[in-house]
Amino acid sequence: MPERTPQQLAEHVRDGMFANDRASKALGMRIVEVGPGRAVLEMEVRESMVNGHDLCHGGLIATLADSAFAFACNSYNELTVASGFSIDILAPGKLGDVLTARCAEVSKSGRTGVYDAVVTNQRGERVAVFRGRSHTMKGKPAVAD
Repeated sequence: MPERTPQQLAEHVRDGMFANDRASKALGMRIVEVGPGRAVLEMEVRESMVNGHDLCHGGLIATLADSAFAFACNSYNELTVASGFSIDILAPGKLGDVLTARCAEVSKSGRTGVYDAVVTNQRGERVAVFRGRSHTMKGKPAVAD
């Protein structure tokens, strides 16, 4: 098999990971874009996602950002997991909103990485900012060939 470009490798990982990603699929997430160290995912806020205040549950906004983080940090096809993350909710997500999480690598050194994501709504308004910390399991592929 010929050597894959970094973009082709990121797309291969996307396809393999998403095939088994039951959580992201159950929430209706769509992968808009992937590349080396980056990913963009979308999710529409459905009726089952709103809390008692009629707003998108904050944990689901975090899940969208975390899924974008997962695709970004695994894009090199080395099994990488979250070692932690923080999120700040800046504005509410509302029923019918299409939320987009754009995640990009800030730093990757040895087995650790730092990734930032911004979640926006369909009007481009910031809903949340997220920072994920990753740990790579050297020598283990994220997706088999």
